[in-house]
Amino acid sequence: MPLVPRLLRPRTRIGTDARALPLEKVLPVAVEKNSEALRKKLCPLPMALGILLALLVPAPLFGGGVQLRDMVMISGARDNQLVGYGLVVGLAGDGDKDQVYTKQSVANMLSRYGVNIPAATISAKNVAVVMITADIPPFVRNGARIDVTVASMGDAKSLSGGVLLQTPLVGADNKVYAVAQGPLVLGGFAAGEGGAGGATVTKNHPTTAQIINGALVEKEIPSQFVHDNTVQLLLRDPSFNSAAAVAVAINDVFTNSAHALDSTCVVVQMPEGTAGAPVDFIAKLNKIEVTPDMPARIIINERTGTIVATAAIHISSCAVACGNITINVASSLDVSQPGPLSSGTTAVTRRTDTTVTEARSGFIPLPELPTVEKVASALNALGATPRDMMSIFQAMKQAGALQAELITR
Repeated sequence: MPLVPRLLRPRTRIGTDARALPLEKVLPVAVEKNSEALRKKLCPLPMALGILLALLVPAPLFGGGVQLRDMVMISGARDNQLVGYGLVVGLAGDGDKDQVYTKQSVANMLSRYGVNIPAATISAKNVAVVMITADIPPFVRNGARIDVTVASMGDAKSLSGGVLLQTPLVGADNKVYAVAQGPLVLGGFAAGEGGAGGATVTKNHPTTAQIINGALVEKEIPSQFVHDNTVQLLLRDPSFNSAAAVAVAINDVFTNSAHALDSTCVVVQMPEGTAGAPVDFIAKLNKIEVTPDMPARIIINERTGTIVATAAIHISSCAVACGNITINVASSLDVSQPGPLSSGTTAVTRRTDTTVTEARSGFIPLPELPTVEKVASALNALGATPRDMMSIFQAMKQAGALQAELITR
């Protein structure tokens, strides 16, 4: 037999199929010499890999709770609303149609720069009077920037291409906290002449716009979130059960430090040694996981046909029949011709046809439905549309079979 060079010899590999072979065939020599010792060394390997994977996978994947920062907000750390009155210029004829207040506002602005002219002589077709609104978050320092929203106050056609002149933004105390200025960014447009014989295309609302980072903060709003070494947590969705659960979860980490004041507020006493670092203490509070109380609630929006139900709804045994009535009214025009050699005239008459169609539906008994999945399956089996389901839920609530809060928007 000719010799084969080492580089050309096929290499022997033990693939994944070898794992399924008996241990004696994979490692025959080792098994014959010390089979029991080898088995004891190899058997703990899957368990060790499992422990290693459990340590590598983040802990939140195994928990079903919600972090506290998503459930509550800190009392004293809140946003504040700002508002301002200003002018947008450069609208190329799409501005206010010479409104009295627009002309007067332009005259007042010009007088600040030493130009004194009567307001009646000003043409303001390139200018629009606008209102500016903004929310200033807590702990914002001087020199920071915030977003603003600009909305037309008069009869301007569009704010496209406009620039907001420097406008002070005041708070509820009538003090200036920020100054806004800059080019507008619109999410829509308006094109066309409109009117008789013309066409107009409009997308979204061209009379509202935004300026990202368009306001410069000039004055800080003081925020105090620690009172007498205590922090108050305000629940976003008030509930006595959720407030009690929050207090219990905090006490598991910081012993005897929290108690629920009511369904909205949980008071937390800062432990010893944390008074000098309240930010670190609140950061630890935010990471605590809590299982919130989920109320049994059904939200119905009849305008959009939307239904949202929580998992805690419960329906007692009842029977349901749902049928639709459709009324179709069709109107058409007929022509009445006079007889030959008669003195009559042709007349146009209107004819209306009305048809009523009622869909058949049986009286179907429903067993007790303790979960939202079973409720959805039962209503879908009836062939009910979303608007039919709204009527069914309302009737169930009146009959006392629906054990949930029903909210109609």
